[in-house]
Amino acid sequence: MDALIMQGGQLLLSLSILIVLHELGHFLPAKYFKTRVEKFYLFFDPKFSLFKKKIGETEYGIGWLPLGGYVKISGMVDESMDTEQLNQPPQDWEFRSKPAWQRLIIMAGGVTVNVILGIIIYIGVMYVWGDDRIPTAKLENGIYASDTLAINMGIKNGDRIVRVDGETIDDFNKLIPHMLMTEAEQITVERNGRYMDLDVPYHFNKTMIERKMKGFVSIAFPFVIDSVFPDQNAALAGLQSGDELIALNGQEMRIFEEYKNYFESHKGDSVNLTVLRNRVTENIDVKISDKGLIGVRNNLAEYLPLEHRSYSFLESIPAGISKGYYSLWMMGMQLKLMFSPKTEGYKHAGGFIAIANVFDISWNWQVFWTMTAMLSIMLAVMNLLPIPALDGGHIMFLIYEIIVGKAVNQKVLEAAQMVGVILLLGLVVVVNGNDIYKLFQ
Repeated sequence: MDALIMQGGQLLLSLSILIVLHELGHFLPAKYFKTRVEKFYLFFDPKFSLFKKKIGETEYGIGWLPLGGYVKISGMVDESMDTEQLNQPPQDWEFRSKPAWQRLIIMAGGVTVNVILGIIIYIGVMYVWGDDRIPTAKLENGIYASDTLAINMGIKNGDRIVRVDGETIDDFNKLIPHMLMTEAEQITVERNGRYMDLDVPYHFNKTMIERKMKGFVSIAFPFVIDSVFPDQNAALAGLQSGDELIALNGQEMRIFEEYKNYFESHKGDSVNLTVLRNRVTENIDVKISDKGLIGVRNNLAEYLPLEHRSYSFLESIPAGISKGYYSLWMMGMQLKLMFSPKTEGYKHAGGFIAIANVFDISWNWQVFWTMTAMLSIMLAVMNLLPIPALDGGHIMFLIYEIIVGKAVNQKVLEAAQMVGVILLLGLVVVVNGNDIYKLFQ
């Protein structure tokens, strides 16, 4: 429960920051172009609000429904569906009286702020904490084929995936996301100094989304003993700290997971292990316990080729921009997958619970700001969807007006806004319904 409260609190704070700044992106250009803003709200306030105060012509407040926020601009068809004032003659201070280019700037202000904010936060994260990567070129033992999906593709333990559809992937963390987002058709693996092209099956994306991107391949670690438990089989056989297992029953085997799986499937058996000790090989007979263990501890993290990079302030600027661009690309690709009939991604899209779970269960500023930057980019992409209730829908109609030279009929705008609201509510129900369904599962 404490972890849930901590994650929920971080999500609420993150969204509050992003919503206020997003709405400020609409508010400031509206005021600059002398357009009246009637309300500026964090969260929605149907029937009542938690807090409100009128300053000048604008009511500032906090609603009770944390599904977003809004600014109510006079003379504009928005999600409030308040069209009473639109039946009156246009006033100079109304949105509808302003030139199309000014209205376009007002409507594009929110997503612009979100993109810029995301990049600024990424720059700060890079400067304060730097970033980590796992260079694929430094995976000395290659990868481990975690399941039948990888094995059926032709991947073997010890391979290194070096390219996806001809594009070099230099960070292992980006491998599976890149394959998903680009709907990869072919990968190139390096095996014993030779390069081989392997086809990605049609069902790869759907399978990986259903698995929440788990499985497929993992980093292949060496089996190096960190410590030996006293009076257990490994200690009794003479295994020592620092020994590296390189063969089992005379068969070369260098990957930790291969040993682990073998021990679990041969409980109670005795095996002959070849170990490398001080550059000399030794053969040692060891009995596997009834639990599939031999009595050693391994520190796999010690062999993770994690590469950390720190940035000066000037270096953090291009690094943050690059990170922001990558997040923008990722969000766009995720939307494509969500609406793809091939992957049925909408069935696995998550709502507030899924997003909250990405935050740390304890307060971690690096994770908080990294997630806030990502959410800022996500809000920008989502708001650019050409759905009338979103900024993207308004922008779409304004671009049409600028090109054609004639505004869209008011009744059409009202009907489109209603359809957009219904679509958005449906999307909210689907993604949060997925979260609830997964909880019961």
